[in-house]
Amino acid sequence: MQRSTLFSLLLLLAMFLLVSEGATTPPAKEYLDAHNEARAAVGVQPLSWSDKLANATSLMVRYQRNNMACQFANLTASKYGGNQLWSGSAAGVAPRTAVEEWVKEKEFYNHSSNTCVSNHECGVYTQVVWRNTVQLGCSQAICVKDKASLTICFYDPPGNVIGESPY
Repeated sequence: MQRSTLFSLLLLLAMFLLVSEGATTPPAKEYLDAHNEARAAVGVQPLSWSDKLANATSLMVRYQRNNMACQFANLTASKYGGNQLWSGSAAGVAPRTAVEEWVKEKEFYNHSSNTCVSNHECGVYTQVVWRNTVQLGCSQAICVKDKASLTICFYDPPGNVIGESPY
């Protein structure tokens, strides 16, 4: 087989794999990669992308954009775990940046006692690295008029079970 023919076949295969079912879009890949890097750092299995969760977060952020000026959503009734990030920028936040903001809470988490340092929160970090979570879906809405954006990620199954360690 000639080199150019082999190259053409490999290129076609790569293109097929990129458009096949389960392939992630560039923002999805960025959310997923950032989450999986944080998870790998503590020895937790990687997440997979869920279109179902991404669609649910898309509905949620669009509702918040259209009705709530990109304010935080009430996620307490959701059957999924959730993280959200509000930004005072109408340009939005890169997916990796959103995840990095949640992972910053790692410095306040004490794994040996499974607690957060006094006067600090760390639940968004522990949701990112929750060992039993296997799927992720995220979306972002831009509120141009309000000069803000809201990013939400859903996790299935949810984490932050009281009394359990994330990893």
